[in-house]
Amino acid sequence: MHLYDAIILGAGAAGLMCALTAGQRERRVLLIDHADRPGKKILISGGGRCNFTNVGTVSERFISANPHFAKSALNRYTPQDFLELVEARGIAWHEKTLGQLFCDGSARQIVDMLLDECARGSVELRLGDAITAVDHADGMFRVTTGGREDHAPALIIATGGPSIPKMGASGFAYDLARRFGLKVVEPRPALVPLTLGGDDLMFRDLSGIATEVIARCGRIAFREAALLTHRGLSGPAILQISSYWRRGDTIALDFLPGQDATELLLAAKKMRPRASLQTVLGDHVPARLAHLLAERIGLVGELVSQTDKALRSAAERLSNWQFTPNGSEGFAKAEVTVGGIDTAGLSSRTMEARAIPGLYAIGEAVDVTGWLGGYNFQWAWASGKAAGEVL
Repeated sequence: MHLYDAIILGAGAAGLMCALTAGQRERRVLLIDHADRPGKKILISGGGRCNFTNVGTVSERFISANPHFAKSALNRYTPQDFLELVEARGIAWHEKTLGQLFCDGSARQIVDMLLDECARGSVELRLGDAITAVDHADGMFRVTTGGREDHAPALIIATGGPSIPKMGASGFAYDLARRFGLKVVEPRPALVPLTLGGDDLMFRDLSGIATEVIARCGRIAFREAALLTHRGLSGPAILQISSYWRRGDTIALDFLPGQDATELLLAAKKMRPRASLQTVLGDHVPARLAHLLAERIGLVGELVSQTDKALRSAAERLSNWQFTPNGSEGFAKAEVTVGGIDTAGLSSRTMEARAIPGLYAIGEAVDVTGWLGGYNFQWAWASGKAAGEVL
């Protein structure tokens, strides 16, 4: 039997942060992962440069059945706190659009930094070992990997959600949580491309074209780029809105964001009467998309030949083009998961299960999901830190 103060399952962003925090508090920590390398999701994030946080982090930019749950951890460990760790390591970084922070070099720098911090805390890291059993009795958790048993009074679930299964992701966290009596909010793919069918699949021949839009689902809206694909829609605006979309919901796109479409077309009729709708649209969206939109609207010929009523109708369509996706690309293409271990059973201050002393859940395994752009990493750092400080 091997005894530790804490056993952490999952060597991703949250697990690594929890381990280094507890380890540097002189706790005996065992960090286990079935993968052969730690931080696999970190390594592929941000195109290999790791969008490691977002300076615009606020709890309102996270989705959860309890929208207030994330506030405590996020307020106590901020993007600036993680940035100080990055800068102390000498890792060069830059800010991109909408507050997103990236490494100038490689995401490997972030993983190496976290591993070095774990080493400072004498964290024991065991990789490539599948967990065959987890038991709890007499205030101790027992984790079996192969023929070895490890015991600790604290067990931290940091195995993430089922997004990107080709990297080994699974619903293990949910199965384990249910075994201990914790509820799970139904998980679904998030930050994922949406698929279209029938007449909605109008962009098949325009695959690869991107244009700025405002994407709306109910009261939620994002102004970013949309990418047309052979199966439907992708790009930042669509990935963002996908986290709020549920089957049967309508997605509306404004192809002329920030403009009064009616005013634009009526003014064009006066100033450029011989121009066509396609020509006018071509000043604002890619030419091939302009052609398709004008064709679908059905206004052919010069603007001077169109009634104002027809132009107003066209403007309404362009600023509120509606689609009803028939699905998404699923967990295989989802960057994260909406849903997860129900926060109602957890302490927002420590991430500890209320009914099972010593059991914790952090990171993506929990029903807290951030927007695209570094928010989910910040939740991983903050929730991992919150648990690590009390182990």
